[in-house]
Amino acid sequence: MLPYRNVKAMIFPLAERLGSRTIEKGRAICAVVAVAATAVWLALQPRRWSQPVRDVLGRQILFTGVDAMGVISGIAVLVGLSVILQIYVALTRLGQSTMIGPLLVAILIREAGPLLVNFIVIARSGTAIASELSAMQVTGEVRVLDALGLDPLLVLVMPRAIGVAISVVCLTVLFLVLSFASGYVGGLLLGVVSGSPGRFLGSVFNALRPADLVNVITKALVPGLLTGTLCSVEGLGVRGALSEVPQAATRGVVKSFISLFLVSAIVSVLTYL
Repeated sequence: MLPYRNVKAMIFPLAERLGSRTIEKGRAICAVVAVAATAVWLALQPRRWSQPVRDVLGRQILFTGVDAMGVISGIAVLVGLSVILQIYVALTRLGQSTMIGPLLVAILIREAGPLLVNFIVIARSGTAIASELSAMQVTGEVRVLDALGLDPLLVLVMPRAIGVAISVVCLTVLFLVLSFASGYVGGLLLGVVSGSPGRFLGSVFNALRPADLVNVITKALVPGLLTGTLCSVEGLGVRGALSEVPQAATRGVVKSFISLFLVSAIVSVLTYL
């Protein structure tokens, strides 16, 4: 049996390291939340929307939202065909066709829709934001903006975070519409789905609750806002050479994925339990 002093010498340093790591992570989370909240606060003030800020917002929505519509549409069609057809076949065989609407709401609207859209946006736009801002930081463009009296948080971070959040919400709506439409049409063509479109939509809308709408909007809006904020913060945090640009992009993407799953789990617990 180890003497008390040896046990104490082993445990105390470990506890100290764990405590310091926890405090460090907590401070980092608080800093990101503060930046995201500040971005929202600035966005709610019309006088902050100067022409350069509006230009950045427009380009961000164009890249994140409009340019991603093709990818989102293709994935939505494939997901709608696979998920809806499998649910129809399984429940019809079990004689539980009345459960089709609730299951589609639970799988597509509550979880798959916002998660898949955020995945694609993080992979496309999160990487681009972190890489662009880190390159601007290394080449000195951020310092030039600061010297001109332009706040980088207002000009660089806020429009990107808001643009990503708006784009994710719109892309989620597009994803859900196309997935339901493709699943129904594909089921009709294959002879799996029966009934009119009104009956199909009625089974889905009857299963929807106000909590479901809050759930899907929150899971789209909050992770989108955090993705834009996290990737911007990581990009602006670069201080060395251009070799740090891919590292900043990787950190931004990984942290965005972690925040996505955390927000999704928290929202689900708060909404349905």
